[in-house]
Amino acid sequence: MALNNTYEARLVQQETAVGAGVQVLLLALLGTAIGMGPAGWLTGLAFAIATWAVLSRALHRTRPRSFGPANRVTLGRAILVGGVTALVADSFESSPPVTLLVGLTAVALILDGVDGKVARRTGTSTALGARFDMEVDAFLILVLSVYVSTQLGPWVLLIGGMRYAFVAAAKAAPWLNAPLPHSMARKTVAAMQGICLLLAGADLLPHLANLGVVLLALGSLVWSFGRDVAWLWRNARNTRPAMPVLEVPAEASMETSETSVEGIEMLELAVR
Repeated sequence: MALNNTYEARLVQQETAVGAGVQVLLLALLGTAIGMGPAGWLTGLAFAIATWAVLSRALHRTRPRSFGPANRVTLGRAILVGGVTALVADSFESSPPVTLLVGLTAVALILDGVDGKVARRTGTSTALGARFDMEVDAFLILVLSVYVSTQLGPWVLLIGGMRYAFVAAAKAAPWLNAPLPHSMARKTVAAMQGICLLLAGADLLPHLANLGVVLLALGSLVWSFGRDVAWLWRNARNTRPAMPVLEVPAEASMETSETSVEGIEMLELAVR
């Protein structure tokens, strides 16, 4: 059994290594196609190394029996996000290939609805898979907000940074880490962010229309986070620990009983 477990662990690690290799291959293809500069290369490679390191550590801690089909889909999305990250970094040095950037982003957003369905249909839903999917989504939104901020202003970074600000706040206020109830509105708002940022980044609409689309995304995100924080605050106040019940020692109980009896006898004598 020990040998089999070791072999399965090696297979899991091999899949993450293959993912890192595919990421480097995608960067090479992008570099050949558009002549990507040093900023794009370095950022893309840093993303690939960081993703491989963090994912390998998480797999080592959770020790799953296999990587799973849903995680493979999410890993594919992470590879696309790495390509988008490299293109956005390269856009600070040269004009970005908007069509290529939009294409990679669109595929990554479409696949966002696939990995969850695969996990449910194959019965391979795990906490690691859900966290992996969430982190890929959050980073894609951050990268897109960086790209759109170069067109509309640095305030757009609030969209990409809000989730990370929430995580940082939870370090100081642990009550923010409590699980939230299921909410279709929350999921809808989260999905809107990528779509709105992609639409604005594609620059197909007039400037004012792009501004309105991104403001809509930011407004809905502030509402969603505000609603969740308010719910967590109310829940934390309503679930405060009850006051501990102090046990009365047996000796004190006996003394109280004896005192009570003496008091009753004195009251009876007074009445008489």
